[in-house]
Amino acid sequence: MGLQIPVLNQENNVQVSDFVFGQDFNETLVHQLVTRYLAGARAGTKAQKTRSDVRGGGIKPWRQKGTGRARSGTTRSPLWRTGGVTFAARPRSYDQKLNKKMFRVGIRSILSELLRQGRLLISSDVLVSTPKTKVLSAQLDAIQSKRTLIIVDTVDKNLALASRNIPYVQVVEAANLNPVLLVAADKIIVTPGALQQLEERLA
Repeated sequence: MGLQIPVLNQENNVQVSDFVFGQDFNETLVHQLVTRYLAGARAGTKAQKTRSDVRGGGIKPWRQKGTGRARSGTTRSPLWRTGGVTFAARPRSYDQKLNKKMFRVGIRSILSELLRQGRLLISSDVLVSTPKTKVLSAQLDAIQSKRTLIIVDTVDKNLALASRNIPYVQVVEAANLNPVLLVAADKIIVTPGALQQLEERLA
């Protein structure tokens, strides 16, 4: 027994897989999925120099005793203005491990919850034949959404040009779908071709 997804600007529905779009919502897994994706986007390229990285300091500034000053062995010490950093930042990776099975379950969980909330729609009308923003905007007026995500099987030039000047409208291929785009959108529009790709990928 499959589930039904409403078709934008039409009265009929499209039947979809219960396995993909009938998943229970796993809030913990979805949080882990989003956190992992955002962490992986961090550059991690911050770097500072330790005392061994700073140039110079190969000679003792003054003799150990008899000067009346505190003993010092190098001018590259973190205590000195020109010295290194005590706990210097190093380039690192923020990637978190998440296996493919958990990723698929998490995406299925998000899509299923979007369907239950009525935020997931099917439409082929968004595949405009002309690169005119006005044409695509007229198609999107019906859903009354502040942030709209359009999922297609392949992004064509007309759709890319028509959508780029509409605020908070993003177009993404089904193969490049990520959890952050899904949870950030108010409404999701999926083309029939993208829907087939999603079911095959997440089955």
